[in-house]
Amino acid sequence: MNAKPHTETRPRIYNGDGDVLMEADRQANRLVILPSGDPRSAPTKRSRIRIQWGQFLLADMMTRRYRTLICSVNSVDNSHGIISAIGEMLPASQWDNENITTYARGYAELSPDKVLILKYDMDDLNVFALLRPKNQDTFTMTDLRVGFEKIAEMIETRWDRMPCASVSFLGAKSNRLIDEEGNEPSFETVLTTIYDAGYRGDIYPSVRMWELAPTGVFATYPFPDSLKIMRSGGY
Repeated sequence: MNAKPHTETRPRIYNGDGDVLMEADRQANRLVILPSGDPRSAPTKRSRIRIQWGQFLLADMMTRRYRTLICSVNSVDNSHGIISAIGEMLPASQWDNENITTYARGYAELSPDKVLILKYDMDDLNVFALLRPKNQDTFTMTDLRVGFEKIAEMIETRWDRMPCASVSFLGAKSNRLIDEEGNEPSFETVLTTIYDAGYRGDIYPSVRMWELAPTGVFATYPFPDSLKIMRSGGY
């Protein structure tokens, strides 16, 4: 008896008719993740930033998937910030909006024009917060670069502070990030800035970015060269 020739079948994600039933329409919040690189390669050094599309930052922090979180803080009010939400949710944490802000205010009074990295010890989680300069209403790209240069020095040589994750600093209510024109920068600009500063941890996109389809996204940074080629008119 002749053996049937092997043919590769289309991978299935769901059981039964799930694959057909789960085809997203244009009304659904959705992402299109594009492959990048060779999945069989395994570099021994941390050379990329992982982008955690579709993951829930608060849930991941509460379930101890990370040892360090990078976010922002200001000296006026952090009631709408991720730092206060986590401080009040963690069972063993003694931090809340009031004492988080009071702690930040003390450092802001001493160095009103500097971007400082404040460390909040929340039991099993270290929070490294970029302190918005007292005399500014927003963060600038220079602030982000300076802050992440310090963050990289504090994390990349300390295995006890890994794994680490950062917010994207986009879509913030209290601590907005602006570019040289006064507008919110692109996600790529943020990634380039923190990567060049030496950061290699994970990053969580803003929730609004979950509505980007049909624009394709990559799960790591740097992005593949194919994007540069397309932007220059190739392909």
